Amino acid sequence: MHTLLVTLLIIVALGLIVVVLLQSGKSAGLSGAISGGAEQLFGKQKARGMDLVLHRVTIVLAVSFFILALAITKI
Repeated sequence: MHTLLVTLLIIVALGLIVVVLLQSGKSAGLSGAISGGAEQLFGKQKARGMDLVLHRVTIVLAVSFFILALAITKI
């Protein structure tokens, strides 16, 4: 059981890395960091298409990574 969970954790971790690297950058440089936060806060910039899919897959993989990591520590 432990080996199966560790294998799943490695697969999810690699998938999470790939999905995060596939996402496009939201802003460039320090000026983008200042104005980009305000745009996201007020909803002027919404994710569409592939960015939305990658965002949702990232959330699912991150939650599953967390759950698998906690499950491994309990076993």
